[in-house]
Amino acid sequence: MAQVFEPAIDPELVAKHGLTPEEFERIRKILGREPNFTELGIFSVMWSEHCSYKNSRRELKKFPTTGPNILVKAGEENAGVVDIGDGWAVAFKIESHNHPSAIEPFQGAATGVGGIIRDIFTMGARPEFLLNSLRFGPITGDYPNAKTNRRLFKGVVAGISHYGNCIGVPTIGGEIYFDESFEGNPLVNVFCLGVLRHEQLARGAASGVGNPVFYVGAETGRDGLAGAAFASRELTDESREDRPAVQVGDPFKEKLLLEACLELLATDAVAGIQDMGAAGLTCSTCETASRGGTGVEIDLAKVPKRERGMTPYEILLSESQERMLIIAKQGQEQIVRDTFEKWDVPCAEIGRVTDDGMMRVRNNGSVAAEIPAKPLADEAPLYARDAEAPPPIQRLDITTVPVIDNHEALRALLRDPSIASKNWVYRQYDHMVRTGTVVHPGSDAAVFRVREAEKILAATNDCNSLYCSLDPREGGRIAVAEAARNLACSGAVPLAITDNLNFGNPYKPANFWQLRECVEGIAEACRAFDTPVVGGNVSLYNESPAGVVDPTPTVAMVGLIEREEYITTQFFKALGDVILLIGDLGRELGASHFLKVCHGRKEGLPPRLDVGRELTVHSVLRSLIRSGVVRSAHDCAEGGLAVALAECCFNPEERFGATVDLPTEANSGTRIDELLFGESQSRVVISVSKKNLETALASLRSTKVPHFELGTVCTNDLAIRAAGEELRWSIDELYEGWWNAIARAVA
Repeated sequence: MAQVFEPAIDPELVAKHGLTPEEFERIRKILGREPNFTELGIFSVMWSEHCSYKNSRRELKKFPTTGPNILVKAGEENAGVVDIGDGWAVAFKIESHNHPSAIEPFQGAATGVGGIIRDIFTMGARPEFLLNSLRFGPITGDYPNAKTNRRLFKGVVAGISHYGNCIGVPTIGGEIYFDESFEGNPLVNVFCLGVLRHEQLARGAASGVGNPVFYVGAETGRDGLAGAAFASRELTDESREDRPAVQVGDPFKEKLLLEACLELLATDAVAGIQDMGAAGLTCSTCETASRGGTGVEIDLAKVPKRERGMTPYEILLSESQERMLIIAKQGQEQIVRDTFEKWDVPCAEIGRVTDDGMMRVRNNGSVAAEIPAKPLADEAPLYARDAEAPPPIQRLDITTVPVIDNHEALRALLRDPSIASKNWVYRQYDHMVRTGTVVHPGSDAAVFRVREAEKILAATNDCNSLYCSLDPREGGRIAVAEAARNLACSGAVPLAITDNLNFGNPYKPANFWQLRECVEGIAEACRAFDTPVVGGNVSLYNESPAGVVDPTPTVAMVGLIEREEYITTQFFKALGDVILLIGDLGRELGASHFLKVCHGRKEGLPPRLDVGRELTVHSVLRSLIRSGVVRSAHDCAEGGLAVALAECCFNPEERFGATVDLPTEANSGTRIDELLFGESQSRVVISVSKKNLETALASLRSTKVPHFELGTVCTNDLAIRAAGEELRWSIDELYEGWWNAIARAVA
């Protein structure tokens, strides 16, 4: 091997690369010699948690991943693929860009969008829409770090809107929470879905010995250097020094790359294709070789670069954006060149597929790295970390919760940024580009029409981090159940999920216990709802000097709406309609948003989920929707029944009021604040016309699901009577506080 100047490999350098002495010894055995500096860097990124899932893969095997409609399973390719009928399929995935967004919020979030879009069109699918799940520290009032949190929040939203708007993929939904636990470590999870014909499915394998390897897309620079390793350690006060580990995106170049790749995939010139995402050129070469059971040899001298003097280490570990690796078929090279020339996208033939199973990297002819591809890509060490459960959470003692003014409590909840309208955010997103969006942001789930397939899709993402903090297993179960409930409220049947597991340092037993419990809760619920996990992302080390984030296993679920007339939104539609509650009145205030916002307490046992009842609620709700009797449907979630009723009144086209009588005899001894703000699960508020009331009630009685006739849709006010007490709010006043809360906080 040619000699080049490089640092000496010593224990300190190995540790700086995030590798343990035992892992380094394993590397030596794989190579049969000492690695050089470049090879050490290659192993450091490929064996980081971000790329290898070495601390979480054993837990992920607990997820159900198969089903009759699953075309590409979790872990097989860049994204899962699900059959939606008539020869059509959807590819979807969710990914995180948490650490980059903490350091450089605009570019961190923007490149998160760019990366997830590439994962989708790598599968041969045209990206159709985006969702996001965001979490920040508090942004209101005189909270000590509110100014910093507002900067991160505004920067992330700007980055997402910039990239999505420029590339022309609409952002049509999502969720945003604000809590002290995300101080200094925001969570930025981005979901993308694309559509393809079955025969358009592309694979990321380097097949065909002798086939040429092409580098296409933006030139390689030093931005994003070793970003995968950066994402696999805790944030510290010195993390701003890692700014070079944050990539810089160019959505206009990605749009050209997208169109060129999809056009090329429509020919017979491609044997394999892979996004240069985490670990860049390193990841794309060794993973395609491993999947294909082949080897790949490339020459870095042929790689397009935008900076002079880049070393092999820098070229291989760079995570510059908007780049792809294409394995072309021999004899089809000119088609590749012509296609990318047409779209004005850089294209260079940099290597070939070999038969020796090696990832061989040359630099002007001399060998810079030579590593067996499969051990590098697929055989990182797997760990089962120690798990330590905390003392059991006790049920909330309601007698310790002072009685307060419930009028002001509802106003405060609706003004709280986690519940308040997210219009300040989604008005920055072009959610109507390509005109497929049917239900605009703000309802229970996003609804999108895929015209070429004549299909209607619904999608949502959900997770209550506080539930997961206090009872991780139940929190994981509820994340799946609420996602499925949101789809049911929209008239959809769930198909599958993708998840983003956001947790702290797995070496800390309490954190690993949370991860294990959440995974087992999600797995249990997915089996019950028949929603396989088709892929996702694990983001660990979400800690800062302020502490560890609340565990956040974000669940993104996709469903299918069979007919246009089944599309349902959460808003009341007509005066005089009857309001019904499907499910119990409830009395669970533990871990509630009311307890947190109005009493400053994050405690108590979260609500319990009865999966059987949840499934029955969804079934009867969809049956009522299909029979045409449901005017609106909205799930009860954060803030409980009172918040759900208020949100139903906030129809964007015409605001309504409601007159409601809560039958407290069904919950004798229950306090009014429990009825108003408790967050018991498996509950949906629907409205029906008077002429369809008896039909709806008959269907509900036949299922033995608890249900209540609450009142009627009216004008002007929300009035709730319970136990001889009447509470009344002006809808205009509630709406004004709810609609403007975030805009005022960031002004």
